[in-house]
Amino acid sequence: MHELAIAQEIVELACERAGGADRRIVRIVLRVGKLSAVLPDALRFCFDAATAATAAEGASLEIIEADGLARCRACGAEVALERPFGRCACASSDLEWISGDELEIRDVEVI
Repeated sequence: MHELAIAQEIVELACERAGGADRRIVRIVLRVGKLSAVLPDALRFCFDAATAATAAEGASLEIIEADGLARCRACGAEVALERPFGRCACASSDLEWISGDELEIRDVEVI
C-alpha cells in the first residue's frame, strides 16, 4: 500500500507549509486524479496514522477526485476515462492523457 508513504509525504509538506511549532493544521484539501494510481479510500485510511504526533494530528482530509480526460490521437476527440485505458468512439485506443493523473495539495487550513 503506497498510500501510507504518500500520506506521510503530504503531511510532511503541509507541516512545512504551516510554518511554526505552535500552529495547528485543521484541514488538508487534496486533488487526486482518477488516473493517478492513488486510491482515495486507502489514502483516507492511512491519513490518521500519518498525522499522529504532528501539527496535523486530528486534521480533516478532503479529497477532490479529478476525472480522467484523454485526446484521441487518431481523430482528435476528447475521451473521458475512469481507468488508465479506454477507447474512443472512432474505435482507436491510442489516447494521450490530458488530465486525471494529478496528485496535489490544494489547500492547507492552519490556525
